[in-house]
Amino acid sequence: MKIFFSFISLLGALAISACGGSASPAVAPVVDVAVVSKPAWELLWQDEFDGNALDQAKWQEEIGGDGWGNHELQFYTKRSDNLRLTGGKLILEARKENYSGREFTSARIKTAGLRESTYGRFEARIKIPAGQGIWPAFWMLGNNMNAVGWPGSGEIDIMENIGKEPASIHGTVHGPGYSGANGHGKAYHLSSGRFADDYHLFAVEWEATEIRWYVDDQQYHSVRPDQLAGKWVFDHPFFIILNLAIGGDWPGAPDAGTVFPQQMLVDYVRVYKRKN
Repeated sequence: MKIFFSFISLLGALAISACGGSASPAVAPVVDVAVVSKPAWELLWQDEFDGNALDQAKWQEEIGGDGWGNHELQFYTKRSDNLRLTGGKLILEARKENYSGREFTSARIKTAGLRESTYGRFEARIKIPAGQGIWPAFWMLGNNMNAVGWPGSGEIDIMENIGKEPASIHGTVHGPGYSGANGHGKAYHLSSGRFADDYHLFAVEWEATEIRWYVDDQQYHSVRPDQLAGKWVFDHPFFIILNLAIGGDWPGAPDAGTVFPQQMLVDYVRVYKRKN
């Protein structure tokens, strides 16, 4: 799972510098644009998760336990044990249990075929879990995935976390020539505490020639076509994915200290378009 986004400010004379690589400072970096100018955006689509069940007009559940391309350990289900709405929150819950040949269960949902967008601001307010082997993510894939495959379809990882790094999240893009471990991304680090301690707002702003990443409306990363090692493939519709994976090549497997069940709580997901 990987991600990238862009935002062009309506405020004059603001210079936004691009950041490459995966290293980042031990405290939240100083950025040129600290707060998103929300008046520049118009709400296009949203899910506040206020109902009693997942809105099937907005999301579809993904089912299966084949490793999902990353040697993950969970089997995704749509059972209420793993996927439910409670108190205005979407809950994705990972459990340690034997199910269809796997030792863990969890949930993954997507907007494919229901809400697919080219450009805009994509944000979600999420409280993520923590622990070795835990891998929550909020990300997007190109809707031509079935036709051209991955990474030709493009992937924008708005937020990924590996649970053994509770104070860090990652924003990345993947495409032809810059995928997998060679994805173009950057980490953001809290100056204190863990992401699991509270809700945080994760967002990308994606425009024709730039993608930017934000945590709590603070920009920490951006990318442009001339910075990539391959073709810019972020010029067609993408769909949104929310999932809570267990294990896999990047985070590794849970260990004796990993507590289950684990929950990823989503307060809302919103998609905006530029007003002008």
